[in-house]
This record gives sequence, C-alpha cells and structure tokens, in this order.
Amino acid sequence: MNGLSSEPHDGRTSAGSYAIIRLIASLSLMTVGSVAMYVGVVGLKPIAAEFNVSRGIGSLPYALFMIGFGVGNIVYGRVADRYGTMLPALIGSVALPAGLILAARADSLWQFLAAIALLAGTMGSSAVFAPIVADVSYWFTARRGFAVAIVLTGSYFAGAIWPPVLQYLISENDWRSAFTTIGYFCLATMGPLSIVLYRKPPHLAAKESKPREHRFTRPLNLSPNTLQCVICLAGIGCCVGMSMPQVHIVAHATDLGFSAQRGAEMLSILLGCGIISRLASGWISDRIGGLRTLLLGGGLQGIVLAAFLAVDSLTALYIVSACFGLSQGGIVPSYAIIVRTFFPAREAGWRIGLALFFTILGMALGGWIAGFLFDVTGSYTVSFINALAFNSMNFLIVAFLLTRARMFGAEVN
Repeated sequence: MNGLSSEPHDGRTSAGSYAIIRLIASLSLMTVGSVAMYVGVVGLKPIAAEFNVSRGIGSLPYALFMIGFGVGNIVYGRVADRYGTMLPALIGSVALPAGLILAARADSLWQFLAAIALLAGTMGSSAVFAPIVADVSYWFTARRGFAVAIVLTGSYFAGAIWPPVLQYLISENDWRSAFTTIGYFCLATMGPLSIVLYRKPPHLAAKESKPREHRFTRPLNLSPNTLQCVICLAGIGCCVGMSMPQVHIVAHATDLGFSAQRGAEMLSILLGCGIISRLASGWISDRIGGLRTLLLGGGLQGIVLAAFLAVDSLTALYIVSACFGLSQGGIVPSYAIIVRTFFPAREAGWRIGLALFFTILGMALGGWIAGFLFDVTGSYTVSFINALAFNSMNFLIVAFLLTRARMFGAEVN
C-alpha cells in the first residue's frame, strides 16, 4: 500500500509499517468509539419504561447524541489541526466511557440525556470520527481514498457488532449493567489505541509554517469558504436521500405486508453491501478523484431511490436494498477526499469535520422529513420522491463543481 509521505502532496513515496499500524488503530478506534450511536437505539424500550416516558421522548437520547456528535466533530477537527490527533483521541477515550458509566447511574432522564449527549456525544465519539478521517488522509497519499474508506468502514462494523452485543447484555442483566460494561471496555481499549497516534502528521511536524499554496487561494475560482458552503449543501442533499431507506426500510416493508424481520434483513443487506461499496469507492476515488466519485455515487443512489418506488415484491426489495447499499457506501468518504484536494492540510481537520457535520444533519433531517410526510400522506411514496429531490440537488451541485474544474483547469484528483 503506497502513500506514507513526509510531504502531504507527494503520492509516489512508499508506506512504512507505522502508517499501516496507525490505519489499523484508527479503524479500531472508530469501531469501538461508535458504540454510543447505538445505546439509545437498542436501549430505547427499557430506558423509556424505567423513566416512564413515551417512545418519542425516549428517542431523545439518540437525537441529542447525534447533535452533540456533529458539533464535536468540528471542535475536535480544529484541535487536531493544531495539536495532532492523539490529544482529541485521548480526551474521547475518557469522555465516552465516562458518559456511558454516568448514564448508567442516572437518577433522572435529564441526567441520562446530559451524559449521553455531552460526554458520550460531543466529547466522546466525535473525537474518533472526523479527526481520525482527516489524520489518515495525511499518512496515505497515493492510496488516500482507499485508506479513508477503510477507516470509515468502522462505522459500518460498529453497526454490525454493537447492537447484538448490547441487546445480549441488556437481556442478560439490564440496560444499566450493559452500559457500565461497555463503558469499561471502551476505557480499557481506546486509551492504548489512541497512544498509537503519537506521531504528528508531516505538516505539523515541520518547524516552519508554509504559506498557503496558490491553488488553495481560489479553489475552482471560488473563495475557500464559499466552496466549503457548497460542499456542506451537497452533504445535506445526498444524506437526506440516503436516510430514507436506512431509517424507514423496516417500516416500509411492513407496510407492504412483510414481517419486521424481513425488513430488518433488508437493512442488514443494505449495510453489508455498504461496506463493499465503501471500500470499492475508495479505490475508485484514487483513480478519478473525490468529485467524480461523489457524482457517480449520487447518480447511482438516485436511480435506486427511484427503483424503490417501482417494486413491492419481497425478492425485488431484497435486490433493490442490496443495490442501494452498493450505491451509497462511498458517498461520505468522498467528502474527505474533496476537502483534501481543494484545501491545505493544516485546515483539513475542521473542514472535514464541518462537511461531515452536514452529512449527519442531512441524515437526521431526512429521517424526520420522511416520517412527517408519511404521517401526512399515509404512504412512503412522497417520502421517496422527496429523497429523490434532495439527491438531485446533490447531483447538480457536484456537476456544477466539476464544470468549474474543467473551466478553470483545476485538478480534481
């Protein structure tokens, strides 16, 4: 695997073993650190029952966690830009376990929400998401896209591993015991993994601060912040579209007369194929660039969203779910590659964090809008059309950026 470099933009140097070890540690951190995304989902029913609240109020832990998680990505990205990735990772390796353990000891719902949203979300899991993604992009250049894709599969692995583990622990004891056990596991594993990231990336290790390169002053003949805003808007568009099947596929299947178990199988197939897509898109982006990969993924995602409107048989739903996973898995990693292409390395942490924040916002917004439209219309037809509309917005934005790249002779990979 090529790509370790003392110069961030030199893609012809060979990787050392430390870069591979760092990649494995980063993947492990993301897999372990993403557990808090699922504690509120798996524990929804027993937590709501214990605090005597409705399912709607019981859903607040996940919603507030995601908000805190998104904000933390931006803050920790800025910290990593200045001090390196080990510092935020070490903070997160303490904050996340503390959030889980304190949540398990909460006497009221508000104490529980504060522990999950602030400690586990804002200060915990976010420390091993955007900063980790940005960091990996420094150590791999020739195969940067593939390396970023590998690390981001950690969120998919977490989705495959943690829900059944949490459900088992809750069923064997209770949710408080499960949270405590997971909290101590995170404390034991995340600290040592964080220490592996002790080396600072090349641009921070250099003693002198280099002036901004000319190609970064007007990327695509736009101001840097204007381009950042356009990228964030694209992130909302693609992820509103992406969230529709991911959040509502089980309910959609039951509405069509199939069991919830069949819907869960469709979701599992979707996420499993997402891992394949994520890795494949990383390989593709190393050859055609992040913008073209995003355009490809967004276009395929739109086609499959349209297909959901046309199918209602069990076999067809399985096939379309698999195709959706294969189309959308590489979309989010493309944003990290785009940022690294058009912005200097010293700004990558917070800019990637900001871009990922808007993809998270798009997922949250899209899931809610789809549910709202279902309540209004009584079916998911309008919800899928809405998802297609937002996905089309993403496609047009990316096509616009590629057009500007051709107009002004900008490199896109």
